[in-house]
Amino acid sequence: MSSTRGPGRGPGRAAESAPDPAAGLPVDPLGDRPGLDPAAPATEGWSDPAAVAPGRQAKPDGGAGSALAGADGRAGTDPGAGSTASTPGAATRPAVPPGRRGDRSRVWAGDGLRPGEPGGGDTDVLAPVAPVRLAASGPRHALRAVKVVWQREMIRFVKDRGRLISGLAQPLLLLFVLGSGLSGLVRAGTGGLDFRTFLFPGIVATSTLFTAIFAGVSIVWDREFGFLREMLVAPVPRTAILIGKCLGGATVATAQSIILLALAGLVGVPYSPVMFAALIGLLFLTALSITAFGLMISARIKRFQAIMPIMQLVLTPMMFLSGSMFPLSRLPAWLTVLTRINPLTYAVEPMRHVVFDHLKLDPITRHTLDPGITWNGWLVPIWLQVLVIAALGLGMLGVAAAQFRRTD
Repeated sequence: MSSTRGPGRGPGRAAESAPDPAAGLPVDPLGDRPGLDPAAPATEGWSDPAAVAPGRQAKPDGGAGSALAGADGRAGTDPGAGSTASTPGAATRPAVPPGRRGDRSRVWAGDGLRPGEPGGGDTDVLAPVAPVRLAASGPRHALRAVKVVWQREMIRFVKDRGRLISGLAQPLLLLFVLGSGLSGLVRAGTGGLDFRTFLFPGIVATSTLFTAIFAGVSIVWDREFGFLREMLVAPVPRTAILIGKCLGGATVATAQSIILLALAGLVGVPYSPVMFAALIGLLFLTALSITAFGLMISARIKRFQAIMPIMQLVLTPMMFLSGSMFPLSRLPAWLTVLTRINPLTYAVEPMRHVVFDHLKLDPITRHTLDPGITWNGWLVPIWLQVLVIAALGLGMLGVAAAQFRRTD
């Protein structure tokens, strides 16, 4: 018995159904199982005697009164002998073996419908394919990732008021408690200058140190709770994530330092827009480099508890060896060497130079309190000190980026 290709059949498939030699039924060329002949007229069920195997009778009313026997010749069950009777007009549909067609599903002809009509026919229906959208890439997408990470740091800073208070507590104690307590003792050595005025630029720089470095090491907290992994699997460069982290930490540290700058008048430092603009620029550059330093040392650390001893080991020497609490003149040789290799020294000295430029000091007092940084007797210019801070920040950011490419 011949059959035509039903609608929806793929190209290259057989157009004729081979007869089953055992049961005498047409075999579906797509599934190798008994089925309906698409070329036979489908009126009401299987009323066509030609569509029924020899030796079996079709119900005149079109109902499937008995189940078709299989290829082994077993007779079907008569409805009168206890089988479940089918509703007249309903066609018996062969079961579709699961998994026979992969992701395709067979839709069999309904009652009274011919192949090719809507809702009927022997067709193959492909599952719908969800649209796939490729992730954007390029410099614009990387800048957007930087912005998102920076914005997250801002949200954390605004919502964490305890972080703001704790970040200001230590600088205020050092400036007003320590400065006021030692002011009377060291007044003779400062040429009559208030010791709190001398401490002011160094304390502002150290406040940036603590805030910025903890912003950098907070990435350990993100790693421990799984948020860092979510960022690293994003289709953005990892360098963009680190740059956003550095910019966020630098912005937070600079914002806290601006609060200290507002208290300059209380310690004898004049309010000068030019001085404040220069200090804010130096503070941001310093905070950016220190945040990169925090990212560099925390790139391989997995637990937040492990980073705290390292921070105490690093922060305390950096603060005391930066010249923030004592002048860099007339120091022992070993202490001079330690202050020269301390990166924070090259951030404190430019800030002190900017502040002292707006103070009325005699040359001797100025040279005593602000001698500058020397390398083997050569006075390092201020612009070179700023360049050292910028170069160290870029170098540490590059090391951190290289470490993050080999981890997580």
